[in-house]
Amino acid sequence: MNTIVESEGTRVALTAGAATGVAMAASPWAFWWLPPATVYALGLVFIAGVYIGFSVADGRWKVIAVESVVAAGFVVVAAVAITGPAWLLVAGLTGHGLKDMVQHRSQFVSGTRWWPPFCAVADWVAAAIIAIALATGADLH
Repeated sequence: MNTIVESEGTRVALTAGAATGVAMAASPWAFWWLPPATVYALGLVFIAGVYIGFSVADGRWKVIAVESVVAAGFVVVAAVAITGPAWLLVAGLTGHGLKDMVQHRSQFVSGTRWWPPFCAVADWVAAAIIAIALATGADLH
């Protein structure tokens, strides 16, 4: 059976991911001088860039190229979301979580066994909290 919860280590990664997602949603409080949309956009850029680091550690040029292009796409979404619709941040985080699940299933980048489940849960928890805030009238700009 190939499920996301394959081991105790994965359960720990999922729990840590949920806690990290809450922290990600609360991150604008740590950077009170910036608009929340900017803080969330920078976070999306950071998490997208982590896979570039993993791809460099993997060492295969094809993996580095693919992960760099994918990260660039998330950078564009984040940049547009800074002044555009804040819902793009929700879409970006949700999309990154889906990318994590593809990575978990394919193991395209080697040496990332625990990271994709952790990051997917973090992305989705943060996206859900931000979506609730937006749906209840929060202004992130």
